[in-house]
Amino acid sequence: MSHPADTLPALSIEQFLRAMPKVELHCHLFGTVRQATFRALAAKTGNVVTPEEIDAFYTRGDKPVGVLRVLRALDAHLIVSPTDLYCLAYEYLEDVHGHGVRYAEFFWNPTGTVRVSGIRYDAAQDAIVAAIRDAQRDFGVIGRLIPSIDREASPAEAVQMVEWMKAYRAPEVIGIGIDYRENDRPPELFIEAYRAAREAGFKCTAHAGEFGMPWMNVETAIEQLQVDRVDHGYTIVDNPQLAQRCVERGLVFTVVPTNSYYLRTLAPERWALDHPIRAMAKLGLKLHPNTDDPTLHHVTPTGAWMMMREFGFGLDDMRGFMLNGLDAAWIAESTRRDWRAQFAREFDALRARVVE
Repeated sequence: MSHPADTLPALSIEQFLRAMPKVELHCHLFGTVRQATFRALAAKTGNVVTPEEIDAFYTRGDKPVGVLRVLRALDAHLIVSPTDLYCLAYEYLEDVHGHGVRYAEFFWNPTGTVRVSGIRYDAAQDAIVAAIRDAQRDFGVIGRLIPSIDREASPAEAVQMVEWMKAYRAPEVIGIGIDYRENDRPPELFIEAYRAAREAGFKCTAHAGEFGMPWMNVETAIEQLQVDRVDHGYTIVDNPQLAQRCVERGLVFTVVPTNSYYLRTLAPERWALDHPIRAMAKLGLKLHPNTDDPTLHHVTPTGAWMMMREFGFGLDDMRGFMLNGLDAAWIAESTRRDWRAQFAREFDALRARVVE
């Protein structure tokens, strides 16, 4: 008797990784902007950012530079109305829907939007939430927003961001993060903002150990900011005792295979061998791969998962990463149980069709 999978077409690894159900937990809204949309925003604002500059923003060589300058340019020159934020969020959710993403939590930095772009927090948040709701209606993908502290701004501005979140609560806005340049801006500067967020019932995550910064930043994020998960966290490999504590807690690390720092600092022939992601897995840490700044990094959710193959991970590992994402997602426990069972069934059915 033939098995139902026998009647379905075979899948390549890439087709499988595209089709498998997945969540995305580490992505920056401004890092998702399509190049055509970037050009349209620039044209609308008088091409202060020139076409040549935009081409350079989307150029990613063998030793890629960071993308923070691109994100700053958006706030400084191109995001001028809530409609612009709506467009970015809706297009991002449309794009990930085509890569098997069922649920996405993404970052947005309100401080720059309010201080530089001049858009009120409530109007900006309303626009992004409207895009989330419309994308769920149109594509079935569930989006959730994580306002993120700009660590290059002051600790007082971080507290202000949390106050905005409390004043304009929306069910789609579920927690806080912190990002931008980690060098000389350690996480302990922002303890007060994190305390206020936790007391208000928001979940917490933090970028730490991203730019080769010491493992102490990861420990501070865990122990003092009391995060629910860690974004990046690569330098934890330099402290196996700290890593073991995270293993015991079941803490999930949202890693980024396209991280610019390691692509820039590791030799190409050693990159997949020496990348901390490989060492993190050997330490037993729970990992989940993400796109970070997908259009600027030239990666899709499928591509990020494909890159994990370069680190030597097989399909059993992919199944574990998929479930780690559900464990780390800020969803109701009943939803988590249901999705774990559903995702596992779909993964196994698709896997039966894979030809390696």
